[in-house]
Amino acid sequence: MSAMNETEARVQLEGVHVSFGDRAIFRGLDVSFPRGGISVILGGSGCGKSTLLRTIGGLVRPERGSVRIAGEDTTKLAERELFRVRERIGMLFQKGALLDAMSVYDNVALPLREHTRLSERDIAEEVERRLVAVGLPDAARLFPRELSGGMLRRAALARAIVTDPEIVLCDEPFSGLDPINVRRIEKLFTDLNRQLGISLLVTSHHIPSSLRMADQIVFLQDGGAVVGPPKEMRYHDDARVSGFFAAELDADAEPEADFAAEALARHGGQGGEAS
Repeated sequence: MSAMNETEARVQLEGVHVSFGDRAIFRGLDVSFPRGGISVILGGSGCGKSTLLRTIGGLVRPERGSVRIAGEDTTKLAERELFRVRERIGMLFQKGALLDAMSVYDNVALPLREHTRLSERDIAEEVERRLVAVGLPDAARLFPRELSGGMLRRAALARAIVTDPEIVLCDEPFSGLDPINVRRIEKLFTDLNRQLGISLLVTSHHIPSSLRMADQIVFLQDGGAVVGPPKEMRYHDDARVSGFFAAELDADAEPEADFAAEALARHGGQGGEAS
């Protein structure tokens, strides 16, 4: 795949090497994430999906290579300078990671209180606006323990977008959710992407939702990445890539596989014989 130019790419990694001790995670990783798109990051266990998000967020420093956020190479920045870049980024952590002792309102308000000088009145308006956007207008005074799994993810998403980031990194947002809540979170992602132009980078192991919502899929393997639109990745020439999709779809419930087939048609046709 040809590299996107800086006007197209919101996030771009070139020649990135990351290791933990003797274990190499990325060996010359090259990948770009388009401005205003939804990119889903897939791969087998231990391939580096979460590490990739942490590298983009500046929490993991590569040994070699560049990581550009909106054209700026963050590998050349001091820790203090990274805070300025991180203002462009929101993070949806695995299982939400809301603070148990705080209400939903205070969890969502926290980034604004920590990183802005907004008045409490303005903060209240922003929190209300984001809770409405994620479909939780009446949840402000609830505590995380009072939320269902789907509600908790939506509250965490409200926190991730409350500062109006350009990029949101979402780490396994569908993990542990039932099919109805998977669909609900998926729709929130696509609606926010369309309405706000947020670039969404989503790690996942949920293949049907990936095929439905992704503009591009990034498949991590062998320390690098295979990248393409869903209709190409589903039937990729690399048997390891196409085999991953086939195996995961076979493991899902049949209705989910049907949804995936519908998504492939919406993305421009089956691209090959249906499995």
